[in-house]
Amino acid sequence: MKITILDDYQNVVRTLDAFKKVQGHDVTIWNDHTKDVDVLADRLKDTEALVCIRERTPIRKPLIDRLPKLKLISQRSVYPHIDVDALTARRVVLSSDQHPGKPSRATAELTWGLVLAAMRRIPQEMARLKAGQWQGSVGLALRGRTLGVWSYGRIGSVVAGYGRAFGMNVLVWGREESTAKARAEGFEVASSKEAFFEQCDVVSLHIRMKPETRGIVTAGDLARMKPSALIVNTSRAGLIAEGALVEALEKGRPGMAAVDVYEDEPVLGAKHPLLHMDNVVATPHIGYVERDDYEWQFSSIFDQILAFEAGKPINVVNAEALKR
Repeated sequence: MKITILDDYQNVVRTLDAFKKVQGHDVTIWNDHTKDVDVLADRLKDTEALVCIRERTPIRKPLIDRLPKLKLISQRSVYPHIDVDALTARRVVLSSDQHPGKPSRATAELTWGLVLAAMRRIPQEMARLKAGQWQGSVGLALRGRTLGVWSYGRIGSVVAGYGRAFGMNVLVWGREESTAKARAEGFEVASSKEAFFEQCDVVSLHIRMKPETRGIVTAGDLARMKPSALIVNTSRAGLIAEGALVEALEKGRPGMAAVDVYEDEPVLGAKHPLLHMDNVVATPHIGYVERDDYEWQFSSIFDQILAFEAGKPINVVNAEALKR
């Protein structure tokens, strides 16, 4: 099959053991990023199987309609960037492994790294040292402080465990299913959303992004946080009301933020206000960008392609495309 892989920023896919699964196939890999439909249509005009690395490139109807040879999109996890109805109308199959029950430990670890980096001001002190200076600030320890985890799911539950291991008081908020699981595993649930934001020294967001959760963290929620508090977002930028985080940080509640996600990615040329704030630790959406996770991710993606080629597609999102 003619396979195309988009957005391999680090040029790492060919180095994976999983890549051996598609030996003998005609594979093209693009390392740059573009959302230009004309450019994408030209790059993908002969593609039969398209591989998306998570949600990096939107695949919408105007592009899908210009890909006459496309038969399959193979990826892992959620697919808000893909027009599933347009795929189905064109009889293109979407296979996407939702990896149920498997926690994303890479993202949880990155979350905890951001918590430590922000609370102890590690990047800022590194910058001072490299600039020929010595200590310039006093950080905050985690033990005895309160960690707030919003959504006790595959990632949130792991982060809650890290908080407990570091001697933090863990407070959970979320849907009833989420909080019931947290209670069953010995974690305290906040009495209300307001109390959650008021009481926590660190708030970590692990909510799934969907239409009803867009902007679920409001300016009012942020204003309830302590001046010494930290909010961490390794989930999706859209969970926080547009513009609310920058404004809240400027007002001093919360006092700090650590972010791995942005409204429009990739962020190039440092063109984002958060990148110019001393009370922010920022990384370029690397939560799942870890070699073991990539091996796992691409092993699944390539298995989906091989299954489709064998006439036995797996993890099919739009079964109607097969019927047509």
